[in-house]
Amino acid sequence: MKFFMKLTATVLLLLASISALAYFLWYKPKPGHLAAKTTFKPKKDETGKTALLRLKQKAEIIAAYAKAHEYNTVYCFMVDMKIESGKKRFFVYNLQKDSIELSGLVTHGSGRVQSSEVQFSNEANSLCTSLGKYKIGGSYTGKFGLAFKLYGLDNTNSKAFDRFVVLHSHSCVPNEEIAPSGICESWGCPTVAPAFLAQLKTYIDKAEDPILLNIYY
Repeated sequence: MKFFMKLTATVLLLLASISALAYFLWYKPKPGHLAAKTTFKPKKDETGKTALLRLKQKAEIIAAYAKAHEYNTVYCFMVDMKIESGKKRFFVYNLQKDSIELSGLVTHGSGRVQSSEVQFSNEANSLCTSLGKYKIGGSYTGKFGLAFKLYGLDNTNSKAFDRFVVLHSHSCVPNEEIAPSGICESWGCPTVAPAFLAQLKTYIDKAEDPILLNIYY
């Protein structure tokens, strides 16, 4: 009996050791999140042709604003917050060709109140995305690496700079679409994948005039 009990204990200890070793060797934790994933889902008619039509309409407004205020009239960055976060909703738009050149995933703010709907706010400490036009400013190296300063140009995002809302990247944002799952959320910053930010940087660096970012809903 004692021999059987010792044998059983030895086997259990061996299995526990193997499980622990497997955990450390093969377990890969999920990327660090800025916040919990969203449960926000768009309405059924907010994708496809409707989203493209909305993009073109917003681009026309941005093109006129850019020309009147001496911003870049070739490219603008557009973010459609009616599109769910697991789908590409950050667009590099060619204003002269009236076409999308590049697209990627981007976060929205988590907000301080639990909700199944995406929230927007211009208030400090709201942790929300602010809608409106932004001037993309200079780059710097911050907590998340390369980042670009953002200056809100509307009443709805006028406090963006003071809230430290910037364009930056984070490893929790994937390169490809994962819908119907959502991606991580930010504290208000439009956050993209590192590889996508590197692509955006090439547009920003080559631009003679500041590029506009428009976040709309």
